[in-house]
Amino acid sequence: MKPQDLTDFKVLGVRINAVQIPDVIARIEDWIKEKAGCHFIAVTSMHGIVEAQRNPGFKQILNSADMVVPDGAPLVWLGRMNGKALKRRVYGSKLMDAFCRQTGKKYKHFLYGGAPGTPELLAKVLGKNYGSNIVGTFSPPFRALTPEEDSKIMAFINKAQPDIIWVGLSTPIQEGWMYSHRNKLNAPVMIGVGAAFDFLAGLKAQAPRWMREHGLEWFFRLITEPARLWRRYLIGGSKFIYYLIIERLGIKNPKGVGNDKE
Repeated sequence: MKPQDLTDFKVLGVRINAVQIPDVIARIEDWIKEKAGCHFIAVTSMHGIVEAQRNPGFKQILNSADMVVPDGAPLVWLGRMNGKALKRRVYGSKLMDAFCRQTGKKYKHFLYGGAPGTPELLAKVLGKNYGSNIVGTFSPPFRALTPEEDSKIMAFINKAQPDIIWVGLSTPIQEGWMYSHRNKLNAPVMIGVGAAFDFLAGLKAQAPRWMREHGLEWFFRLITEPARLWRRYLIGGSKFIYYLIIERLGIKNPKGVGNDKE
């Protein structure tokens, strides 16, 4: 898959690539084969688009990504409205699972993120299920690393020589981490997959397939983690619709847009 093969569309100023999981896997394998720098993929949903409206720096990070994939039914629907033949979303945990299932022992993986013990558990699951070669794991503390700590973990990752780094933090933290470290790491590919570590390690339940396929996973996650996710889905979802309406109406810089603080 070559660069000219990718098409994209814009959602509130954020470039979204009109790709499906097989396209993403093909591009990852191209990057690994080429070994021409470190590329990063942002797996972006409605939540990421809303965050980009209130944080111009984050919008710049998303638009700097080598690929931004549509993780969320609303983005798939908007892509179709823009003439893109998108059948389904590129879900972070599904992408990770499909890549590991398809490639088996072929590549070296590093797992960065998750709560203490989570990446180690996931490494065992992926190794058992697919024979994945996990060359390292790291669960960062819930605080900013000191420059010395950061240098040590960069050296640790580079010494492991992974082909791909799976980043299981949260949006916008994981995208910011990939952006700021892309010139410090030798791995050909980094992908931010959010809660995929918890899902694939069996620590959190995923929505039934029919809910995931029909844009209802947000509801499943809301009722299973209401205290943590109600602002993201109820307030964030309302803002997303609001931003789309004012963009469609052509209203320039309405009061509060891009500057609201949650």
